[in-house]
Amino acid sequence: MPGHSDIRELSRKDADTVKAGSVQVFTALISCIERSQAELIGVIEEKQKTTEKQAEGFIEDLQQEVTQLEKRISELKQLSHTEDHLLQNFTSINTEWRPTKDWTKVNVQQSSHVGTVRTAVSQLEKTLSQEMKQQLCDVEMKRIQQYEVDVTLDPDTAHPKLILSENGKQVSHGNVRKNLPDNTERFSRYNNVLGKQGFSSGRFYYEVHVGGKTGWDVGVARESIDRKCVNALSPNNGYWTIVLRNGNEYRATDPAVLLPVREKLQKVGVFVDYEEGLVAFYDVETRVHIYSFTGCSFTDKLFPFFSPCNNDRGRNSAPLIISPVTNGGF
Repeated sequence: MPGHSDIRELSRKDADTVKAGSVQVFTALISCIERSQAELIGVIEEKQKTTEKQAEGFIEDLQQEVTQLEKRISELKQLSHTEDHLLQNFTSINTEWRPTKDWTKVNVQQSSHVGTVRTAVSQLEKTLSQEMKQQLCDVEMKRIQQYEVDVTLDPDTAHPKLILSENGKQVSHGNVRKNLPDNTERFSRYNNVLGKQGFSSGRFYYEVHVGGKTGWDVGVARESIDRKCVNALSPNNGYWTIVLRNGNEYRATDPAVLLPVREKLQKVGVFVDYEEGLVAFYDVETRVHIYSFTGCSFTDKLFPFFSPCNNDRGRNSAPLIISPVTNGGF
């Protein structure tokens, strides 16, 4: 049992972690606001340059009109002193004179920038919301990755058609059913396997590489699950998992919640807080929260749970791989 000094040290370390995380989040949000502000100022300045350029063009055109008009006036003054052909030349001058623009309709539009600012603020709200979720999830993952445990697969629980690597870190489905003892721990109806290590308290976290597969199950299961009968993956039956079906259908078995996964998952992180009744799943590559089972009431020991599913004539032959955490901690 930890002493008072150990508890104080753990509390201080946890507080430092939270402070570091909060600094990271707020720094990112402030940076996001500053970028948006700079972009808005750039847009306003660009619009102002366009308006000024338009006005300068009108001024140049007007100056040309004035110059031509002054020239005509000068010619008229000269002709006014000439008696011969006065009427003919006057008519000619009036006929040749044509304004290049109808200046009564010329208008330089002044940008109020009200719509520009409103659009920028609206976009900033969306960007901040996305950035906040991303940063909070990143901080959250850094914290939970500190609870990494070394998970290895238990061959005594593996279905006879499963192939386990020698180091107990990979599992795939084979076509041949091996002749193995049908002990009580072994799954005999589904292509499942448990981790060797069970947990009845505290927090733990592990990651599984799931890339290259069209079907898989990953999560945790309670020790007392029935391994010989046909049971659906659900919390009522002792399973807290997410699954992939048909190559692109991600679901949480609660009992069957469709998950809005945008990019194909490559690595899944699984976090359990036994006392809090929480099982959470994360996309490790994009550092995005996928789904959480909350308010669970755990009484049994919990074990990491895996199923590579059927190899589907080679289309789903890639293994599930328990991967070491590479981004943990602050």
